[in-house]
Amino acid sequence: MSHPLFIYFLISLSLYSSCTAHRYTFTVKEVPYKKLCSTKKILTVNGQFPGQTLKVYKGDTIYVNVRNRASENITMHWHGVEQPRNPWSDGPEYITQCPIRPGSDFMYEVIFSTEDTTVWWHAHSSWTRATVHGLIFVYPRPPKSLPFPKADHEVPLILGEWWKKDVREVVELFTWTGGDPNVSDALTINGHPGFLYPCSKSDEKRHVPMYGS
Repeated sequence: MSHPLFIYFLISLSLYSSCTAHRYTFTVKEVPYKKLCSTKKILTVNGQFPGQTLKVYKGDTIYVNVRNRASENITMHWHGVEQPRNPWSDGPEYITQCPIRPGSDFMYEVIFSTEDTTVWWHAHSSWTRATVHGLIFVYPRPPKSLPFPKADHEVPLILGEWWKKDVREVVELFTWTGGDPNVSDALTINGHPGFLYPCSKSDEKRHVPMYGS
């Protein structure tokens, strides 16, 4: 009976050893961005809006060193990731961790134990998620594959909103008045307001979906 148990142990060990650890650095800082024909400063990760798309396999772990170089407290949440027995890296401010204060760093350990799907990461401190967010592609670990034919091309799409005003002002206004926040000035796809605005990027592409039969 010891032989099957030993073989099972070797198989489990080989599966565990095939998992990969990825390391990233997220520097949170304010940078100027131009949208809707006007420029304002927004919070970003590594100067990008939306933030970097992460690609991992089921069973992988990522270590993300978040460097807060902004003037606001910040935390990061890994939306849709279960994080079993690892709540201190989940990100809700004042629930599972204290916020990362300006000038401070924090290392997150994110374990993709059961996921093989598309999830996202975002800031989890007050209004900061408005511009601090990005996608995570979690692929099935080979030889398992996704339950549909392989796509010819992958185009990640992030739907969001854009306010001409500083988002802090929008939050402060509806907090003070007790009303709803002002409606955003535009909906965005991957951070861009679309081809209807005359100052949008000239290299944007328009994709028309085709109905399936």
